[in-house]
Amino acid sequence: TCSPEDLLPIAIGQVRQENEALLTANKYLFCDTCLLVTKVFSEINYNFCDPILDKAARKHKYDLFFLTDVDVPWENDGLRDQPDNREAHFTIFKESLLQNDKPFVVLSGNAETRFEQAKKIIVELDKAKEMGFSSHDFVQIYERGISLETINSHLNVFRLGISKAVLVRPATKNDGIIKLSSEYEFQQFSDYFDQRKQTLSLTKFVPASGAASRMFKFLNEFLNEFDFENETINAYINRKNATGLTVFLAGMEKFPFFASIDKKLRELYFDFDKWESDKKNYYFIKLLLEPEYFNFSNKPKGILPFHKYASHIATPIEEHLNEAVYYANSNGVSNIHFTISGIHQSHFEKIIDEVKNKIEKSSKVDISIKFSIQNPATDTIAVDFENNPFRNDSGRLVFRPAGHGALIDNLNHLDADIIFIKNIDNVIQNHIEKITLYKKALGGILIELQDKIFQILNQIKNKSIQKKDIEAIISFIKTKLSITIIEDFQKYTLENKINYIKDILNRPIRVCGMVKNEGEAGGGPFWVRDNKGVVSLQIIETSQIDLQNLSQKRILESATHFNPVDLVCGIKDFKGNKFNLNEFVDHETGFIVEKNKNGRDLKAYELPGLWNGAMARWITLFVEVPIATFNPVKTVNDLLKQAHQPH
Repeated sequence: TCSPEDLLPIAIGQVRQENEALLTANKYLFCDTCLLVTKVFSEINYNFCDPILDKAARKHKYDLFFLTDVDVPWENDGLRDQPDNREAHFTIFKESLLQNDKPFVVLSGNAETRFEQAKKIIVELDKAKEMGFSSHDFVQIYERGISLETINSHLNVFRLGISKAVLVRPATKNDGIIKLSSEYEFQQFSDYFDQRKQTLSLTKFVPASGAASRMFKFLNEFLNEFDFENETINAYINRKNATGLTVFLAGMEKFPFFASIDKKLRELYFDFDKWESDKKNYYFIKLLLEPEYFNFSNKPKGILPFHKYASHIATPIEEHLNEAVYYANSNGVSNIHFTISGIHQSHFEKIIDEVKNKIEKSSKVDISIKFSIQNPATDTIAVDFENNPFRNDSGRLVFRPAGHGALIDNLNHLDADIIFIKNIDNVIQNHIEKITLYKKALGGILIELQDKIFQILNQIKNKSIQKKDIEAIISFIKTKLSITIIEDFQKYTLENKINYIKDILNRPIRVCGMVKNEGEAGGGPFWVRDNKGVVSLQIIETSQIDLQNLSQKRILESATHFNPVDLVCGIKDFKGNKFNLNEFVDHETGFIVEKNKNGRDLKAYELPGLWNGAMARWITLFVEVPIATFNPVKTVNDLLKQAHQPH
């Protein structure tokens, strides 16, 4: 038995033994108890802790604590007690570690698993210390599931920089961009897709985790900078050249959310009708954005009201379901996969519960919906302008989501023959049949080309390729797939030619719709030379281009098309096995961006974009599609465009 008076001497003896053991320890000292354990024991059993012990326990430091889970059977070894309170005690110990800011890792599993896990953690902790990180830093990194090798490679990106893309020329019609001769040809490919789709599994993949902050940027600026007491809204518009605000106010009653906000204003302010127009407009925008009311700029775009119908208001989620049953369905089932932020999943599910049955009933198609969250292990470490790890006000490392390029990991976990990719904000209220035609046509083009590719790869597997076949295969690769063949190819032996053909054909394939350049912001299709001298078709963002280089700038300015993010992808090989998509990422691409956190500048690394470097090693085809297929909502005023208004 033990009394409260025994605990302080026990603690003193513990510290003395630790100090003596440190003199002979070989690099590591493991302690199976500590002052914090004694402190918590005292609080649990006596509802009291000696102030001297309490202070010493808080102050006493270790490089790392292992907190053992309660997922193994309790054993009576003469020391352990209270087997019925294990979970409660585990929680108390965990809270004590957190409250006292101690670096700890939870060990779970059987004894062997815990032992192996602990050994690996200690090795990694050593590496982290050598890299200049603290124990708290290590725990942050470990809990995110990011390897130290990855951290080091990201830090090197900041130190060494990212090479700009080397543009050779823009992709144009008949030089990298396929232009079908007529709508009839689109219809033929669409029909071919319909003929084949019943034997294929289809999924629509919708990146939907982004917040709508940029959509309302100019309205947030208005709330922050407008002097409500001393100027009119018109004076503000003139002072700031705020043309976006002019458009917003002129079309305000056409927004699908107008009625809801107007109703709330009238509930809150009984004399609302007597207000002057400036006051009404100002408070309308306040309610639209303020967290205690509608909070639109902090919500994901997917759950915002986008379209007004006679019977209801539709969100992008609903519109994507509407689209999916038209083209991303086979055998009466439509599969949709949304990538979301975990904190918003319940909002997505609520909207889906409200609309799914209605869409299934009208379309006679069952809808299967799945979600995934951007893996925290894909987050990247932020740095200051000296390229040292950036720390928040509490001294902790700052990690940031790595952009849409991180979604290659989510895409890699899907199991489908054909995947349609479309952004959450690119939906339409009218002409869904037209959108369907072009989406299915892209799918038909992919299937037709994939059939030929698989035929060649099967011939290679069966060793039936002969010398006389090579010329026709190379012609197909160059003319139909727009793949540049290495200059020395004709010098290769037959065996090496076949291996080369297999290497460039046994890859994922994507068919990307491209629209004519009408000045919209976004990436575009180009012929690009990589660091090995290989020229290929790529989607390149403006930020990847060296605008100080006049020849590169001229190529950018001569681009005829841009990328609306309208992709159809084949992610399985000729044997029906999934590719590991991570093997086809160009890790030399990516983006370094400048951000601000709580008034302090930082630099962040965004991984190669999903349709940029993340798919750089895919077989890529660009097909011109009408501008009508591209209807993104980048700012709230885009909702006033015809594509987002009722008939």
